[in-house]
Amino acid sequence: MGVSGSGKSTVAALLAGQLGWDLEEGDDLHPPENVAKMAAGTPLTDQDRWPWLETVASWIMEHTMAGLPGIITCSALKRSYRDVLRGPDVVFVYLRGSRDMIGARMAARVNHFMPAALLDSQLSTLEPPGPDEQVLTVDIAGRRPAQEAAEVVQRLRLAPEPGSSALGASRPGTSSVPPRGGRPPG
Repeated sequence: MGVSGSGKSTVAALLAGQLGWDLEEGDDLHPPENVAKMAAGTPLTDQDRWPWLETVASWIMEHTMAGLPGIITCSALKRSYRDVLRGPDVVFVYLRGSRDMIGARMAARVNHFMPAALLDSQLSTLEPPGPDEQVLTVDIAGRRPAQEAAEVVQRLRLAPEPGSSALGASRPGTSSVPPRGGRPPG
């Protein structure tokens, strides 16, 4: 969770690859009307967000009921939004950074529907998680996404898949993709 540009998609993809978990990009679950509105530089209202949050919550519930671990990206900016997503097995990973750093990241992105002009709107909407919420806060200042993902794995005491390129894995930085012939490297 976090504002647009905080690195949710990148860190989530790293984690899903390292852990072998299902991944869903929450932005892909927005209805076309929401995407068009944001692309036009108009912030979403709560009324716009509720159906999308229900869709995200359904994905979480399906995975929970099936006993499947998963990662889904979602801004989850307000406590009331997180309340819709919350469950006994849900941990929010809050990627926290400064406005300047996140603004620079957003300005450098290409082909993303969320314009940097909406960052201030997101920051004004943001209600950082409280100490009573099941949350892991990761400071993104001056760090690479791989370091952020490694912190999540370590602090949540997760185990990367064998052969994973995760920092802290038995062979960090090594591709988990088998070479031709089907055998992992080494």
